[in-house]
Amino acid sequence: MIQVENITKRYGNFTAVDGISFDIDEGEIVGFLGPNGAGKSTTMNMITGFIEPSDGRIIVDGYDISKKPQKAKRQIGYMPEGVPLYSDLTVKEFVAYMADLKGCEKKTKKEEIKKVLEETGLTEVQNKLTKNLSRGYKQRVSMAGALVGNPKVIILDEPTVGLDPKQVTEIRTLIKNLGKKHTVILSSHILSEVSQICNRVIIINKGKIVAIDTPENLENKVAQNNVVYVTVEDPENKMDSIKENNIKDIQFVVENEDKTKKYIIKGERDIDLRKEIFETLSKEGITIFEMKKADATLEDAFMKLINDSTNSNNTTEENDQENQNDDKDEKEISEKENKKEDK
Repeated sequence: MIQVENITKRYGNFTAVDGISFDIDEGEIVGFLGPNGAGKSTTMNMITGFIEPSDGRIIVDGYDISKKPQKAKRQIGYMPEGVPLYSDLTVKEFVAYMADLKGCEKKTKKEEIKKVLEETGLTEVQNKLTKNLSRGYKQRVSMAGALVGNPKVIILDEPTVGLDPKQVTEIRTLIKNLGKKHTVILSSHILSEVSQICNRVIIINKGKIVAIDTPENLENKVAQNNVVYVTVEDPENKMDSIKENNIKDIQFVVENEDKTKKYIIKGERDIDLRKEIFETLSKEGITIFEMKKADATLEDAFMKLINDSTNSNNTTEENDQENQNDDKDEKEISEKENKKEDK
């Protein structure tokens, strides 16, 4: 559905996006992540055709967006960050205006607007001015503007920012439903949201892609080596002498006010320790109050990948600077030797 091939965007000497490539299949919901200034918005603006890449090409549903912009853009619905609406238009008028911009046929436009208002839960407020709506409803209006015309690709930039928990849940449900009929690209700083909604994640840092994978695989890559937290009642301190083949290490953490003790138990990576821990501690007469497997989150994976990428870039920059300094020193030495020879 979307092919991004070696796209680069430069602003003078600054490279905002640096030769990135990825494909998004039809019907996927893909999370697009990165810290502030990573190049996310620039990339999305290039996909929508709002700005031209300096190099590379973008194909949307078979159309090169630089060579056939109208046909490519007709396949895209874009909900930008910040919810830019025309405040003096009613909800219905705004959606109708967006339908006109997208070239919806007159004979089907009325039915199309009605359908989109129903999908986004805006039917009851369709005659209200957009400036009089709550933040949650404004988000829905912006999304309705992206959906009208039935584009194959929906791009959502921070769709739940500033919403209350109820509104967030409603928008998430709406996005999941969109994935049944559309290809969706979702940019969000709320990583738990991306983990719940998206099939795959693309992580970008300093204009370069650092990872493309499923949220589950990214989480597994940074998961601690099979760690289980247990809280036990162990008055005879039998935990110190427990030895099992699959248990690599037992570390005492803290003694609680009720005299229970918390431990970290580490085991072989591909074995679920919980059953073995339960059976072993029961035999020893150790009472388990709580047992919890330590799971990594998408946020853990994101932070590790960004930190590794940043450190790698810093190392490369330092090496480049050292090489420049070495070249400068060699040049100065050579010039001094030449001067001596001349004398």
